[in-house]
Amino acid sequence: MTQREINRVAEMEVFVTVVEQNGLSAAARERRMTPSAVSKLVSRLEARLGTQLLARSTRRLRLTPEGDLFYQHARRILADIDEAERTVASGEEATGRVRLNTSASFNTHILAPVLPDFLARHPRVGVDLALTDHVVDLMEARADIAVRAGPLKSSNLIARKLGTSRNRIVAAPAYIERHGQPETPADLGRHTRLGFCYERAVSAWPFRVDGVERRYPPDGRILASDGESLRALALGGAGLARLAEFTVRADIAAGQLVPVLQDHICESDVEDFYAVYVGAGELLPTRVRVFLDFLAEHARVT
Repeated sequence: MTQREINRVAEMEVFVTVVEQNGLSAAARERRMTPSAVSKLVSRLEARLGTQLLARSTRRLRLTPEGDLFYQHARRILADIDEAERTVASGEEATGRVRLNTSASFNTHILAPVLPDFLARHPRVGVDLALTDHVVDLMEARADIAVRAGPLKSSNLIARKLGTSRNRIVAAPAYIERHGQPETPADLGRHTRLGFCYERAVSAWPFRVDGVERRYPPDGRILASDGESLRALALGGAGLARLAEFTVRADIAAGQLVPVLQDHICESDVEDFYAVYVGAGELLPTRVRVFLDFLAEHARVT
């Protein structure tokens, strides 16, 4: 069989469906094929590529490393084909879904208030939000864009800066009433210091003491997986928290949180925020490009 006689796009579509439906039978129903036809197509694909893509058992399918690599490439190729067809058919109008990975804090305080405006501007675009403070692999997470805070590691990702936020140490008035307000960083040993339960670029709290930077780690008694959980704990009076200023600005203005140790805050205790993505700008799908442009203009972090 020659290359022209092989419908490689159809092979990719069926293979991607098998992976995403997690089974041959489910994929057959989705593609309106018989299970045997799906099985034969996958076997023929593996034979042509000369490698096993799926490890089969009686109960489940598992991607081999080669299968995962082929799946990632096939999924992106099919998305590009869809985007090309939609772009031509719609005259460059953005269509499809944008998959965004970001923190709950960025979503709550920055993105959610402005997202309706984006949807109104681009009625044929949908947005899938995956919320986590952890740094994810965009390919593994199947994300188009991730919004990340802190220094960027060298990678094949492209970044657009969304702004910078200072960190603040805050506590609820009820907590201060019960435990007193720390006057110097040395007083922190007597206080509950809320922290994150995963490794961060800067996990300890930096302070300026007698002209020297000193760091005090969270005490480990209460740890959380994301900034919004820490904010809720601080509002509830559970302890002191070090949080990005944009997440607590309204709480401070309302008197629900009180900044502490302001005279000892390091000027360098800031975090840069970036929208990161894979691929050169001119090759990005229209849906991704317009969303990046919207973030850069309307979702600034200050």
